[in-house]
Amino acid sequence: MGREFLDIFTDWSSDYDEFVEGKDPEYEAVFEGYQDILKDIVQRSGTRVLEFGIGTGNLTQQLVTAGKWVFPIEPSKEMRQLARKKLPKEVIIYDGDLQQYPKPLRQLDTIVSSYVFHHLTNEEKGKALIDYAHQLEIGGKIIFADTMFESQKIMDQLIQQAKQNEFYTLADDLEREYYPLISTLRELFNQAGFEIEFEQKNEYVWIVEGTKQV
Repeated sequence: MGREFLDIFTDWSSDYDEFVEGKDPEYEAVFEGYQDILKDIVQRSGTRVLEFGIGTGNLTQQLVTAGKWVFPIEPSKEMRQLARKKLPKEVIIYDGDLQQYPKPLRQLDTIVSSYVFHHLTNEEKGKALIDYAHQLEIGGKIIFADTMFESQKIMDQLIQQAKQNEFYTLADDLEREYYPLISTLRELFNQAGFEIEFEQKNEYVWIVEGTKQV
């Protein structure tokens, strides 16, 4: 998303909504408070929103219900098909990812995602944020909810905890993908011209809100 992990999401698509509702014990803590996290993103968002990695459309649905204009992007055909069932016909879902995506003709005031940005390496994250800044007006916002960590020590502890609980899929996930440290994200957002704040939502997930300054 980049598309490095697209096969995983293709396999995951039919069970995704059960995962996010906490029905898988391995991921219950990761998705704790999932609906409240989505509501928080909606409340922080403006009226002209681009959403990356919409999955089955849970956040998109809430944004549309709140009366916002949404430009949804999703690389997985299977996920797009599931999201299509939840959204009004006039909402077009676009094939794209965090790096390569169609650009909306409307001026955006918000770019959002949930559980997505970790698919990029830190270098890719930095380049993507600079690109996103070009899509936003001054005062525009990036609002991402994702797994991130205050320190490498905390991350290592949670990986070890997952292994001790025999949550090997979760442990592999945490070791395989590019979950960032908050300090790294802060630096990358600042370099892209954003003022940034973080709010922790559960043991794994934080909301990062960046406001474009220049």
